Amino acid sequence: MNLTPTNSAQLAQALATERKRQGMTRSQTAAVCNVSPSFIRDAESHPESCSLQKLVLLVCGLGLTLNIEGWSKSPANNEQGESA
Repeated sequence: MNLTPTNSAQLAQALATERKRQGMTRSQTAAVCNVSPSFIRDAESHPESCSLQKLVLLVCGLGLTLNIEGWSKSPANNEQGESA
């Protein structure tokens, strides 16, 4: 999925579908992902208003991966004090 500001509903649906495919309740998913059940509800309805850090916890907890593409320099170089 190519995530854009206009397709958050698609992300919400994909997260809910994957959770249900795995047969987990929101409470079970929250326990696995180390987030609250209310966060799972929010992510499955309005992910654009959720913390990226918690969305990553949810994605990884569901066994999914998240890729960011298009870096002009590797993030490791930028962490060492180089400016972009």
